[in-house]
Amino acid sequence: MNKIYEIYKTLYGTYGPQGWWPFINYNGVNESKNGNVDGYHIEDYSFPRNSDEVFEVCLGSILTQNTTFTSVVKSLHNLKDKNALTPEAIKNMDIDELKEAIKPSGYFNQKARYILEYISFFEGLNGVTPTRDELLHVVGIGEETADSILLYGYNTAEFKVDAYTKRMLIELGLIDEKLKYKDIKKLMQDSLKECINDEKKLVIVYQEFHALIVNHSKEFYSKQPYAQGCFLKEKYYE
Repeated sequence: MNKIYEIYKTLYGTYGPQGWWPFINYNGVNESKNGNVDGYHIEDYSFPRNSDEVFEVCLGSILTQNTTFTSVVKSLHNLKDKNALTPEAIKNMDIDELKEAIKPSGYFNQKARYILEYISFFEGLNGVTPTRDELLHVVGIGEETADSILLYGYNTAEFKVDAYTKRMLIELGLIDEKLKYKDIKKLMQDSLKECINDEKKLVIVYQEFHALIVNHSKEFYSKQPYAQGCFLKEKYYE
């Protein structure tokens, strides 16, 4: 049995499609099972629809480093209120104004620098999808951020591994706690590719799976002891 794929199907069957990435300027009309509406484009996989939405994903991916997405949303709304969700608008902001706007996401001094560094890189792409290696050479872009940008910003089949993913897989007995990011990513991708041959479907599954893990982990993997009452552990743990 392919446990990784079975876990995906179980989570999807429990929570339904998540509609990630949630966009600040999009008001969804569908309501997901977790009650979220604003920004979530459930079962509409045409996003991002333009360069501004691509940049919003990149911006959000940088801001979400070492914080919750709830905090990121506050920062993005602050920027929206200042009409500053585009590279040009952010470049024209006073640096202290930028730092104040993104303050809810924490580490605002370094993240302001990362954002400005990324804007220079982003504008140099001229609409071309960057490679993962190119992203990793940008100041402030690590593996998780690069995969987030590629998966949700460019609809590229790169699985995003976060702390929740690792925590859940450890508790389910599927990985050792010492396993590195690249190895967890390979496990997830190889397992899913065994069951999914179509590239477009693979991207959708990667997007939904990450979002489902986040949704599930908020209840079962955000506080210690982890996995208390987790139906996945009851079903799949050996």
